[in-house]
Amino acid sequence: MDVARLVEDALHVKAGTATERTGGQLSTVYEVQTADAPVIVKVYAPEWRWKQAKEVHVYGMLEPEVGGQIPKVLHVGDGVTILSKLDGVPLSQAEPADWRTTYAQLGELLRKIHRIGQPEYGYLTDRILDPVPDNDQYMRRQFTKKLHEFEELGGDPHLHTKIAEHVERHQHLFADNQAAVLCHNDFHEGNILVDPTTWRINGFIDVENAIAADPLVDLAKTIQYSAHDNAAKLAGLTDGYGAVPQDRVDLYRLYHSLELWDWFKSTGETTYLDSIAQDMEKLVK
Repeated sequence: MDVARLVEDALHVKAGTATERTGGQLSTVYEVQTADAPVIVKVYAPEWRWKQAKEVHVYGMLEPEVGGQIPKVLHVGDGVTILSKLDGVPLSQAEPADWRTTYAQLGELLRKIHRIGQPEYGYLTDRILDPVPDNDQYMRRQFTKKLHEFEELGGDPHLHTKIAEHVERHQHLFADNQAAVLCHNDFHEGNILVDPTTWRINGFIDVENAIAADPLVDLAKTIQYSAHDNAAKLAGLTDGYGAVPQDRVDLYRLYHSLELWDWFKSTGETTYLDSIAQDMEKLVK
């Protein structure tokens, strides 16, 4: 595929060489210089066209609230999406002098995303798949599914029992959430772009995991994947997002760890399984 020519035909600008970028698991990703500004081109295999439709749909929902802090969809074609390129480097590759201030920006950005209400709960494509009307049903379903996978994948039976009992004792917390919102569901440092000279958060990318859910599901994943127990990062999230019920956040942190353990085990990646299991042990004590 002549990616540069594709860009020229779609955007009617002069394009330079296309450089393949890393990080595209479900699509081939290119960066192309144009006479105006660099653009990102994502080429989807036929079996992943539904992911292309999802990306376009989710960015469209985000635009009214966080336009300018997400890539702009410039062109949608047959298996090809062209996006504007956000400036900055991944926060995961940077070392801000003040993590609290940086994470306050993340909290503010998450709060904006969570203004986007959803009619029901479930996995998003260009619609909500297998929707359920309330958070209680949704999270019970998700925990049941992930616990079953944990068992099928050979997870520790003792830990399985402890998680199941912990969820049983705390599942009343699910009903505390009354309305679903758009959740990025992968809002970690690798998907956040920052200006390394000013430490201003320029925006975020990668909406392929987006769901309609309790907003604290999103916040909990940011904590579990990036903030962990870092006091400055956690304080910054609270500064930017506001105070939240810790018990429900911790329950969702457990869910994300369980989901991640299942994912790594299913792909044959064993490096992190023990540390994730240790995280789950701490959360069910």
